Amino acid sequence: MAPRMDDIMRLCCEISAHDQIKVAVKNSTTGAIAAGGAAFVGGMLGGPPGIAVGATVGGLLGSWLTSGQFKPLPQILMELTPAQQQRLYSDVVAVLGNLNWMDAAQLITLVMGNVTLQQKVTSALLNYVVKELKADVRYQD
Repeated sequence: MAPRMDDIMRLCCEISAHDQIKVAVKNSTTGAIAAGGAAFVGGMLGGPPGIAVGATVGGLLGSWLTSGQFKPLPQILMELTPAQQQRLYSDVVAVLGNLNWMDAAQLITLVMGNVTLQQKVTSALLNYVVKELKADVRYQD
């Protein structure tokens, strides 16, 4: 892995560990299907009130199906393919702009010391996780 990309990956891991972000990648679709399917069935059986009841039941079922499937985001980031890492790298570098750093430690210090920049990097990271990995995101309770 290129040094600059490795620095960005370490930064993303540090930010996601700091914010205690967890994601469910593989079963997020299952949860969404359960919620939508239950709302559909509820609507077919009970009309408009059935949609509300079905959506509630489906949401609970979807939550139950994906519970325990959430992993810490740093773990997910370390499992990314090189192509996925490159896309995340591009997204984060676009946020960092002309920021110069020597190594991962300096980059982490610069970003964590600037609340605005930290929020922008976190936003880019979460956007990547949701759009590219199709993951559900939650913060540790």
